[in-house]
Amino acid sequence: MGSYKTLDDLIAAGPLKGRRVLVRADLNVPMADGKITDGTRLERVAPTLKELASQGAKVLVLSHFDRPKGKRIAEMSLKPVADAMQEWVGQPVGFAQDCIGGEAAGVSSAMEDGGIVVLENTRFHPGEEHNDADFARQLAEIGDVYVNDAFSCAHRAHASTEGIVHFLPSYAGRAMEAELKALDAALGNPARPVVAIVGGAKVSTKIALLGNLVKKVDCLVIGGGMANTFLAAQGKQVGKSLCELDLLDTARHILANARAANCEILLPTDAVVAKELKKNVETRTVNVNEVPEDMMILDVGPDTLAHLSGRFETAKTVVWNGPLGAFEIPPFDEGTMTAARHAAMLTKMGNLISVAGGGDTVAALNEAGAADEFTYVSAAGGAFLEWMEGVELPGVAALENAA
Repeated sequence: MGSYKTLDDLIAAGPLKGRRVLVRADLNVPMADGKITDGTRLERVAPTLKELASQGAKVLVLSHFDRPKGKRIAEMSLKPVADAMQEWVGQPVGFAQDCIGGEAAGVSSAMEDGGIVVLENTRFHPGEEHNDADFARQLAEIGDVYVNDAFSCAHRAHASTEGIVHFLPSYAGRAMEAELKALDAALGNPARPVVAIVGGAKVSTKIALLGNLVKKVDCLVIGGGMANTFLAAQGKQVGKSLCELDLLDTARHILANARAANCEILLPTDAVVAKELKKNVETRTVNVNEVPEDMMILDVGPDTLAHLSGRFETAKTVVWNGPLGAFEIPPFDEGTMTAARHAAMLTKMGNLISVAGGGDTVAALNEAGAADEFTYVSAAGGAFLEWMEGVELPGVAALENAA
C-alpha cells in the first residue's frame, strides 16, 4: 500500500481556521420511517469532522445517499441525516440544498469558522457516478482542501471520490487512515502466520477473493455453503446441501493453486446436518464423508472447530469474511459464534491481530459479542471485499497519487 497524506500532514501545513474543507463521508446509512437504524458510519466519520471543526475549519460534508441515478428525489435527500448528525458530532449541523453551484457556494461563504454543513446528495447529479471532470471541478470550487474519509466508497471512481482529487490538495481522514492501516496489517505487510476465513453461500461470488488469498495467506479456511462445493469437488457426497455443481472444476483449480503456493486449505471435517433450515429442527453431527442423502450441511461440527482453534492459536493474523454456517438461524450459529469468540479472546490477550469485514461477518461478530475485541472491523462492505480480492481501489489510488 502506497503513501498518502493524512490529517496530521494537513494540520502541519498551516492553520485551518477559516479554510473550507470538503470531507467525503459515507452517509448512506440505513433508515426506517425517517430514522437512522444503524449509525456506525456516522460514528466513524465523527472524529474527523470534530477534529477539523476544532481547528476552526469550515467543514463541508459530501456524500451520496441511495441510488437516485442523477435525478433529484425527495426521499433520497440527506437532510434527515444532517439533522441527526448532531448526536454524533456534538454541535449543530447545517444543510445545503445542493452540493455545487450558487446554493452550495452561498452556504459555504456564510459558515462560521468551526461549523459543519452537510451538502445535498452528490448522486442527484449524473456527473457524480460518471466521474465527470466538470462536475468534480464544480465540487472543488466550494472548498480549499479535500479529505476522503469514506473507504466504503473508495472502490467507486466517482467525482467525489476520485475526480475531485485532481483539483484540490487531498488527504485521508481518520477513519480512512485507520482502515488502510488495518488492511495493511492484515494482508499488505502482515505478521505471520496469516489465517484467512472465507465463508458465505456461494463460491461464484468469491472466486477472485479465493484466488488472491491462496497467494497471500498461510492457511485458508473455507466455510459456509461454499465449502460444500469444495467437498463435492473432492468426491464427497453432500446430500441436499447447497452446492454449485458447475464450479467443481473451479474449486479443484483453487485447491491446486493453494498447494502450489504452500497455502493450507482447511475444509470442514465434520458438519451439523438437518433435513431443513429452520429453528430448533432436529440435527445430527456427522463426518463429512457420511452426509445422509436427505440432509443438508448447515454448520461446521466440533472437530472442525477444534482444528480451526488450533490454527488460531499458532497464527499471528486472522482475516475474516463470511460466516461458517447458517448463523442467522440457531442452532446453526454455533460454529461461527464459537470461532468468533475464540479469535476475540486471543486478540484481547495480545496474541492475535484480527481484521474482519462484510455485512454478514459484522452481524455475526456483533451477535457473538466479539466485534469490540477484534483489532479492526470494517464497515466498508464492497470496498473491503474488493480490497481482499487484490483490486486497486480508485479512491485510495487517487490519494496515493496525490501524496
